Amino acid sequence: MKHQTKTIGLIGGMGWESSKLYYERINKKMNTILGGSHSAKIIMVSVDFAEIEKHTVANDWKAIGKIVVKSAQQLEKAGADMVLLCTNLIHIVSNQINKNISIPFLHIAEATGEAIQQKGLKRILLLGTKDTMEKDFYTKILEDTYRLKVVIPNVEDRGSIHNIIYSELLKGVFSKESKNTMLEIIKKGQLDSVEGVILGCTELSMLIKENDVSIPTFDTGDIHVDKAVMMSII
Repeated sequence: MKHQTKTIGLIGGMGWESSKLYYERINKKMNTILGGSHSAKIIMVSVDFAEIEKHTVANDWKAIGKIVVKSAQQLEKAGADMVLLCTNLIHIVSNQINKNISIPFLHIAEATGEAIQQKGLKRILLLGTKDTMEKDFYTKILEDTYRLKVVIPNVEDRGSIHNIIYSELLKGVFSKESKNTMLEIIKKGQLDSVEGVILGCTELSMLIKENDVSIPTFDTGDIHVDKAVMMSII
């Protein structure tokens, strides 16, 4: 059977390590499904993370929204059929993206919620940046749409996770010490009866592997990619 594929638009650079993973995973999944020498049709706009980080520290989400909306519009004008943000946190401005483009925007929390629901799990540990864990742009979708009970680590552990992400993972550093810290936090979640863990920062899957943990892990980047690939095959 001959297949046509839609063009996947990626907003990357937040950070580039996870953006690289998105590009690789999309092409590998497309080839696995279609076979032969098939690869994906992809357009990427990559932003300067220093600008995003500066506005994040200042809590200036309006400025971040402008940057990301401009990137989404560039993708649409270039011929993308859908838009993905290659990051979890910046989905905080997803409403601004939806209002300013006419092509589908694939929300990472919706894709993740579907994947967890398919596994029949209810009580889930969420790991990510402080804003991903503490604000409701992510947890509200999981709780309201997918009826999940989202558990987040304590204040001290949230700070540790946030620091590991910004000081190491976003710079391509993956230390054994940080991995052990993350695994200890997950073990605390297991003592609180969580049934699975969301790796709610796309770089976390490069630190924590599925076989490191005795409960199901949900690699949000991989789940996001799966959704995009399935939507792109006509």
